[in-house]
Amino acid sequence: MAESLPPTRPRIPGSGLAKGLAVTLRTMTKKTVTAQYPDAQPDLPPRTRGVIGLFEENCTVCMLCARECPDWCIYIDSHKETVPPAAPGGRERSRNVLDRFAIDFSLCMYCGICIEVCPFDALFWSPEFEYAETDIRDLTHERDKLREWMWTVPAPPALDPAAEEPKEVAAARKTAEKLAAQQEAAAPQPAQPTEPAEPAGTEPHAAEQARAAERPTRPMGESKQQTDLPQQQTDLPPQEGQE
Repeated sequence: MAESLPPTRPRIPGSGLAKGLAVTLRTMTKKTVTAQYPDAQPDLPPRTRGVIGLFEENCTVCMLCARECPDWCIYIDSHKETVPPAAPGGRERSRNVLDRFAIDFSLCMYCGICIEVCPFDALFWSPEFEYAETDIRDLTHERDKLREWMWTVPAPPALDPAAEEPKEVAAARKTAEKLAAQQEAAAPQPAQPTEPAEPAGTEPHAAEQARAAERPTRPMGESKQQTDLPQQQTDLPPQEGQE
């Protein structure tokens, strides 16, 4: 048996119009805030997808960003150079050298796939957005312009204080501490100044003079036995028959 629907209240004619007019009246009473652009720049969030900046030093011409781009708006040209061996007897190596890196922003849909798949952190989002052109062909920007936009990339947000230290930072810190310990151990220790040693069996001259001043002096021509005899006699008790 089908359940009966709750009865609906009849709509008052003109209720929708009244609600719309109420919203209009509330808006009319509020103060109007106008962004004075371009005199005042807008406060954009740090993760704004404005334009893509290129950090050319990190690019290895792996072509991964161009292959993964769904719009095929990234153009990369390169050539190979032979690098001489680093040590005598080593082999020569070849490396890719970047000749051209361009992005056609008339085709880009700002999906960010190229930035996510870059394994060497060569592409970054920049909040810069003032690059409109009157000709659509001028929206293809070469690597010089992309490098200028790289310096407008905001700094990454700080890590959570309770977060684990990144493995790369921890490895670099341990390596630096180990190298500093090795350098400190290999550094020569400064020689400490040593005082000149006195000859064995001798005393300082000042102490010897002090002892000589404390010794009793005896008259000339008297021996030690003569000087000591009166002292010994005075110490003896008087014998009988002697006064």
